Amino acid sequence: MRTSFRPFSLGIVGPALAVVVMPVGAQWTNYRTPGIPRTKDGTPKLSAPAPRMADGKPDLSGIWQVSTDKYLANLGADGAEIALEPWAAKLYHERLENNGRDRPSGHCLPHSVTDFDAHFMPKKLIQTPGLVVMLFESYHSYRQIFTDGRPLPAQPDPGWFGYSVGQWEGDTLVVNTIGINEKTWLDDSGHPHSDALRVIERFRRGDFGHMTVELTIDDRKAYTKAWTVTIPWALVPDTELLDWVCENEKDVEHLVGK
Repeated sequence: MRTSFRPFSLGIVGPALAVVVMPVGAQWTNYRTPGIPRTKDGTPKLSAPAPRMADGKPDLSGIWQVSTDKYLANLGADGAEIALEPWAAKLYHERLENNGRDRPSGHCLPHSVTDFDAHFMPKKLIQTPGLVVMLFESYHSYRQIFTDGRPLPAQPDPGWFGYSVGQWEGDTLVVNTIGINEKTWLDDSGHPHSDALRVIERFRRGDFGHMTVELTIDDRKAYTKAWTVTIPWALVPDTELLDWVCENEKDVEHLVGK
């Protein structure tokens, strides 16, 4: 049985956590994920070598989870040096002082690219030749990362998840994303960005059960220099994503702000 965390907010910065244990019959919990290496007693052997595609590249496929909510609350939680431009610093502190009342997720709007990496709710990667698809349990949302050699668009139409292309550098998938709507926040504490934001992700699967995501924020309109955080992911075997969307929203009436 997988314990699933559901965020809710009562006028605080960062999510409070409600632990919801879902019924056994809802998740195929008795069905083993095919292709998982196992010990003699059937336990998933997460230290086994990372799987590879037919072309020899690491296969990033699987259901992954971050073990903590700290990166969702503050992307720089591990002490990254974040040097904001004056306008961005002013906006960030206003959001802090207002207890994050206007954050998109509090209004049932989707999390964006950085939350795919930082959020503690599970995400499922499906890797095919030319495309990596990321399915996010939160808000029932998804991303497409094209690895077929196409360039980023010259004139992107800003969207919630922007445009993502990836290429392999050795065993690391390097993903560049642009065109992210300025309505999105980088985290729940309110780090802002401009239309110049470029998100650079480096995915490396060290073994079967562990992946690191190195996330770089490059936005010279909002920050004096690029900054990077590293987020560990762990494989969640023998389960599936839950059908969860932002419905029957009850947050806003409780978000009192300052």
